[in-house]
Amino acid sequence: MARYGKGQKQATRRRIIAAAGRRLKRDGIDGSGIATLMADAGLTNGAFYAHFDSKEDLVANAVAAQLREQRESFSAQPPGRAGLEQIVRAYLSVQHRDNPQGGCASAALLDEIGRTDAIKRAYTDGLLVVIDDIAARLAPDDPPSARVKTLSVFALMVGTLQFSRALADRQLADAVLEQGVRNALALLDAGQER
Repeated sequence: MARYGKGQKQATRRRIIAAAGRRLKRDGIDGSGIATLMADAGLTNGAFYAHFDSKEDLVANAVAAQLREQRESFSAQPPGRAGLEQIVRAYLSVQHRDNPQGGCASAALLDEIGRTDAIKRAYTDGLLVVIDDIAARLAPDDPPSARVKTLSVFALMVGTLQFSRALADRQLADAVLEQGVRNALALLDAGQER
């Protein structure tokens, strides 16, 4: 049997994590078995334990990777208020709402993330990096002072996106997103100089 080098193993691990991130956001943690997650990566489930200790380990890694991608996406926006507005508008967009598989792990998995400690820790660590980057845009001289406010605005955005996804009336769902943008921007602007 041929052995793969460390680089090959790491590339395979990254492929599994990326495929799992997409599947988990589409079908949920409980709705995604190891065999399906591995098949999405083009592998058999027999290869799973060469890369992960448990499904919980894979999910924690996938959630962390999704949050890193979200941070990179947010960081690519312009600095200051203009960038914040672009982040909010992109997050609360019809395109994001209608593509859970390609969107935010928080909006897709939040109700399941808190069920296990390892996943909750990976989520908290990854989310705080995202939040602290946004807080630095709000309060460049003292980002920690804006952390709780940023968390609250992010929670509003996640809930708005989830709620919009749950509505059968598309016109109402779109109106919820539009109001969510206004609400998030108003909260971000509260107490800030423009």
